[in-house]
Amino acid sequence: MRPEQAAPSRGRPMRWGIAHIYSSYNNTIITVTDITGTETLARSSGGQIVKVDRLESSPTAAMGAAKKVAEIIREKGIEGLYIRVKAKGGHNGPNNPGPGAQAAIRALSRVGMRIGKIEEVTPEPHNGCRAKGGRRGRRV
Repeated sequence: MRPEQAAPSRGRPMRWGIAHIYSSYNNTIITVTDITGTETLARSSGGQIVKVDRLESSPTAAMGAAKKVAEIIREKGIEGLYIRVKAKGGHNGPNNPGPGAQAAIRALSRVGMRIGKIEEVTPEPHNGCRAKGGRRGRRV
């Protein structure tokens, strides 16, 4: 049975959304869109939860942002989420997500949202820009 057909006890089809979680070492941003990805339903970030700049990327701030987003989309009728995790990536950023990504996913599932699939969408370079460090690389 496909997720679109999975029906809760109310007899109507389950509504799904996409949670885009951008997690860097400085902040965690959670945006929830409809299933097509065009209309934004809710968004929150670690900076809206904590008031100290260095705590924006913490797991606690990410959990608070996830709870805030889940509350908003629950009112709009979304019951399940596909999750897309993104780190900075590119030709000069880290390819692994920051500390808030896993905490945000865990908080979304604890609040009661159904989790469909989790995918990594960090951009990878295809040898575009020249890497820094010179001809012989960075000498440690």
